[in-house]
Amino acid sequence: MTNALVSRGARHGRGRLLGLVAAGLLATGLVSPTTATAAPTPPTGTALREVMFVGNNWDGTADVIASSGDFARIGRVNIIPDKAERLWEIYLDPIKLAFFLGIRFGPGEGHDQFVDDMYTTPDGSAVVASRPSFADVVSIDLATGRVRWRFPVSGFRSDHMAVSPDGRRVAVSASTSNTVHVLDIETGAEVGSFRAGDKPHENVFTDNGRYLWNMSIGEVNTDLDDPALDFTKGDRHITVVDTATFTQARVIDMRPRLDAFGRSDLSDAVRPVAFTPDESTLYFQVSFFNGFLEYDVATDRITRLKTLPKNPGTSDDRTTFVNDSRHHGMSMSPAGDKLCIAGTMDDYATVVDRATLTEGPLVPAAKPYWATVSGDGRSCVISESGADQVTAIDFATGRRTVSVPVGDHPQRVRIGHVPTAWTGPATR
Repeated sequence: MTNALVSRGARHGRGRLLGLVAAGLLATGLVSPTTATAAPTPPTGTALREVMFVGNNWDGTADVIASSGDFARIGRVNIIPDKAERLWEIYLDPIKLAFFLGIRFGPGEGHDQFVDDMYTTPDGSAVVASRPSFADVVSIDLATGRVRWRFPVSGFRSDHMAVSPDGRRVAVSASTSNTVHVLDIETGAEVGSFRAGDKPHENVFTDNGRYLWNMSIGEVNTDLDDPALDFTKGDRHITVVDTATFTQARVIDMRPRLDAFGRSDLSDAVRPVAFTPDESTLYFQVSFFNGFLEYDVATDRITRLKTLPKNPGTSDDRTTFVNDSRHHGMSMSPAGDKLCIAGTMDDYATVVDRATLTEGPLVPAAKPYWATVSGDGRSCVISESGADQVTAIDFATGRRTVSVPVGDHPQRVRIGHVPTAWTGPATR
């Protein structure tokens, strides 16, 4: 689709047209050629409060809510304060515009993807977020709402991130260049990078930050979803690198491991994952599957599989699954005894006992897209992208405790910190 867009643009004088469009947008005030990004340095030693950041992908905002209890909304951050400047750049570049529109009508389901993932700096003064449609990572000052720094990723789309255990480095997947960048969270300077499989996706630090795992999911934006056409999805594997040198420590291709387990019918595109507290066991979701698998890290083999119930109202037509993900989102209780699973296309979430792999009540949810653990460890918090809310599910009972309204199409939910008295940027 991208090549076709570029070709049509060339045939019809796209460059001249874009110039006129950009000029028109400038005249109407929708975009401007420059946006101030300077921000004052926040005071040090500020008392911090633990919170949750909820990334509203289509809004371009992040809601900040309490990390446990009633999960009450505290404030909201605009993650795209420089939207005008970014659009100006995109409309003047036919290649960037082609990918921008490709994201909108591909993974964006007809919407721009303005915020994917986010983490706060150790001092709680800024939130660092990946913005797929703008192909970058930015640091937003939580006092002023301004951009502190911006890092354009290689290629044309940024995706999932991970923060190192010490909070000082953030890894981001550049999905169209098959690259993972690792940045200094305070300055945005690149401290390293490495090549991954096709369409790098989830990132996880292990061994107290010594290793970084990246899961590549391959091409998920085509309708070539029949198992016989699986070869069109590209090279999908887990890349494990040493974070001191960013050299490969291990590559894990789940294809032969799935075959050895007797499930050659399953996709080898590893989606969200969850490690046990001792990092000896990895649980992972794969494209098109309503369930998850268990992988023993030391013996390098898949040991168990859990198939979860299908929603009778969900079509089995794979082309109807959002970005090939039937289930997308999982987290583990701090004790390591429960898993929380987001059944995205089946419109529910459930808590699964890890010892027996028995699921609890199916909690109705509208296209749940992520699952994380509350600050107190008692709840799983899911983002209901189809209902614009987040919902807490008690790990002990498996039942919903509270739902809180947020912005348009919430996806990633992450624990973070803000100054104790913070209620939102002063310039909001």
